[in-house]
Order: sequence, then structure tokens, then C-alpha cells
Amino acid sequence: MDRLEPIIRIQKLTKTFAGAGGGLTVLDNIDLDIYNGDVFGIIGVSGAGKSTLVRCINFLERPTSGTISFDGKDLNRLPEKALYKVRQSMGMIFQQFNLLMQRTALDNVCFPLEIAGKSRKESRVRAEALLELVELPDKARAYPGQLSGGQRQRVAIARALATDPKVLLCDEATSALDPKTTRGVLALLKEINRKLGVTVVVITHEMTVVEEICNKVAVIDACKIAETGDVSEVFIKPKSLAARKLFYPDDVTTEHFINSRCCRIVFDGNSSFEPVVADMVLRFRKTVNIIFADTKNIGGKAFGQMVLQLPEDDTSAEKMMEYLTAKGLAAEEVRDYV
Repeated sequence: MDRLEPIIRIQKLTKTFAGAGGGLTVLDNIDLDIYNGDVFGIIGVSGAGKSTLVRCINFLERPTSGTISFDGKDLNRLPEKALYKVRQSMGMIFQQFNLLMQRTALDNVCFPLEIAGKSRKESRVRAEALLELVELPDKARAYPGQLSGGQRQRVAIARALATDPKVLLCDEATSALDPKTTRGVLALLKEINRKLGVTVVVITHEMTVVEEICNKVAVIDACKIAETGDVSEVFIKPKSLAARKLFYPDDVTTEHFINSRCCRIVFDGNSSFEPVVADMVLRFRKTVNIIFADTKNIGGKAFGQMVLQLPEDDTSAEKMMEYLTAKGLAAEEVRDYV
């Protein structure tokens, strides 16, 4: 497929569930383009509409209004048989793995191939190759109950790849895993994207997951898309309050500095903000208070941020903002930031 054409195009998508007190809208006028080869993150807090969105993408939930196109096909116009074929091009993995407990790892991976009408021999050859890909060739005869959480998720990934999909939909796929296991599963998804060219859509509430493997991100908030763009661009200059909150630890707030001016500065690994801040303090002979600082690995590149409480003197604060900008750093005021 042409890289210039989105493999998934969502236009004016609305999803409303009927209820005793009237309709409940969980997705409201969503527009989104996901391109072939992307690792695309969709992030938001619980209840924002993420999981409903991913179920609409593969038409497990039918939209109330709007359109979803996959590989140039309007899913709403497809007959059931054609829709089934499209779903075979969209593998899906879940938070709780959803493996068949009475089947071995190998038989779990064979399952979608059996449904697709493949022979037992062909299914087993394909399944064995996929278990090799996810680094579990020695667990082919193990049952899910004999596997760790990370191993179960790797089997689930192998199963999702069985029908050779163009897109892999991951609904909170690492939420049930510990941090070390999460990193391993994310590295595997990134490798699958690189080696096989599979487009990966990652549904998550964790910004660290997006930072680890995604090149694009959409922030969903209160059933709407708050903003979308390259992960690095959204990190450097988030436009929405929902996106800005994602880059702060839960216990960090500027509200205690409400009568002062605060600024957030960002570096992209090509420069270090520490000497810049030190030089700035010496230059203007005014102290600043560091509210917090951290670093992140986004797309294999080091990014960092620091929030400073500027001097109460507006003239000095303005000059410091100008100085930081002149040094090539992304700097913005963050009054009432979170």
C-alpha cells in the first residue's frame, strides 16, 4: 500500500450506547489517520474511549455514525463475508492474553489458522515459525497455565500474527505485566514492526509505553481526540491540557507556585539544559527554583524536560524566557499547567 495513503482512516466517528437514562456517547466525532508502517499510540485515562475505539477499528463494535476505512475499503459498506476477510488482516492482542487454557502454546497459535481453513500440517509449520519469532520455540507443548505472564503475551502475539495481518491492534497489551517484562514485549512489537512491516496500533494509558515504541500518538480525552502528532513533537510542545498532564508524574503540580511564573524547557539530546540554566542564573544574577526534571527515551533518542519557577520580577522572567529561546531550547510558560 502507498505510504501516502492511510491504512486506517477514521472520519467523524461517533459511538453511542443506549441506556435507561438515554444514550451514552463514548466516542465523539473522531478523526484519525494511521499510516502503513506506523507504530501508533492512542493514549488516554480510563473511560476516555480508547478500548471502544479499537473495537470500532476492527468493527467488533459498529459505529453509530461516521466511517472507518481499512486499506481503502469502507468497512460499513462491506458484506459480512468481506468484513471477516478484513478482520483477518487485523490481528489483536489483549491485556489478559485471552488464550485457550486447554490448548498448548502451539495449538493456540494454530487456532486462527484452523478457523481460516488451513490444513493441520500448514498450521503447525506456521505456528512453529511464529513461536520462533517470539522467542518461545521451547514452549510449543506448554499450556498457558505453565507460562509466565510475559510468555503468555508472546504466545498471544504469535497467535495474532498467524493470519499474516497488515495491522496489529494492541489493547492495553502490557498493563498486566511487570516493568521488565513490559520492556521485553514492547521491544518484540517494535521488532515485528521493523522486520515484518506490520503497522502497530497501541492502546494504552501509560505514557512510558508510547515513548518506548511509538512514532505517532493521538491523545484521547473525554471521548474526543485532544491532539495528535509525532511523539517527539507532542512531548516538546503539547497543545492540549490532556497531553500536558501526561508528561508530568502524578505528584507533580505547579499549583503551589500560582503567584509565580513557571516555565517548562525541553531538550532533545543534542544539547544539555543544565549548563544553560546555570549560565542563565549567573548572567541575570537571579535564582530559579527547579520544580522537577526528568529524561525520556523517545524513539531511541534522549529527551528531557525541566520545570522552573522564574523570579517574581516580570522583567527578569521575560529576559530569562528570551534567553532560553535564544539558546535553541523549547521553552513555554506553564502557569496553571496541571
